[in-house]
Amino acid sequence: MIAFPTETFYGLGADALNPKAVEKLFEIKQRDRRNPILILVSNFTQVLDLVENVPTQAQPLITRLWPGPLTLVFKASNKVPNILTAGTGKIGIRIPGDPLTHQLLKVMAAPLTATSANRAGEESPTTAQQVLQTLGAELALILDAGPTPGGLPSTVVDVTTSPITLLRKGQIPEKMLE
Repeated sequence: MIAFPTETFYGLGADALNPKAVEKLFEIKQRDRRNPILILVSNFTQVLDLVENVPTQAQPLITRLWPGPLTLVFKASNKVPNILTAGTGKIGIRIPGDPLTHQLLKVMAAPLTATSANRAGEESPTTAQQVLQTLGAELALILDAGPTPGGLPSTVVDVTTSPITLLRKGQIPEKMLE
């Protein structure tokens, strides 16, 4: 389990395709297993491997807003562990805009979980020091790249519905989604 900076907060990363690693993430965060966890990938080819299909209405968002703080929710392929989807059959995916996070994903060549690096219900951390104080003993690595901007989290949009559904307001203004 690792912590790393994103374009918003520090994230908690585990191999997204390893159910045991994801289970450990839920334990560390003390997170309700009914809450799905999004994943980060480094490129669109990885997206295609993790979803059943990419709906037409998702294409403009992908083209204009990826990489960046936009999480798109797709129907998950059978490669995605059920624990990540919380039994919904859907998976949130983002290609991050943060250069360090993007490089980490390229090196790993695998999707990573990307929930905030805190216990459920606590404030999302913007520094590696905050992560160290709350979760440090349970992590193998904290990648310290200085403070993250904080503010709003990533915007989350469900592209499996027509029209698309805004699930969480975030860094991408609603007007840009129209």
